[in-house]
Amino acid sequence: MSQQLTLELSDEVYADLQQKANAVGLSIAEWIVAALSHQSHGVSKVLGSAELQEEARQRFRSHAGAISLGYATGVDNASIDADLARAYASEYEG
Repeated sequence: MSQQLTLELSDEVYADLQQKANAVGLSIAEWIVAALSHQSHGVSKVLGSAELQEEARQRFRSHAGAISLGYATGVDNASIDADLARAYASEYEG
């Protein structure tokens, strides 16, 4: 079974797709189908199972707080301004 999809593309996007399709000897429709098929396979690999997603999430969370600057950071504008002033001043020192 197949479905038909109608798209409205800007001239710029159409020209880009035409160039890509011509480069590999396909029609624009064939190129789009191939590109979407390839992309969906990559997405399904990335998403994987819920178990893999949770494992990846935990690995990501394990990095939180892993680096200590040795002092508290926050949204203290005076502290941020002082840090920036020191950084800029050191660029212009001998």
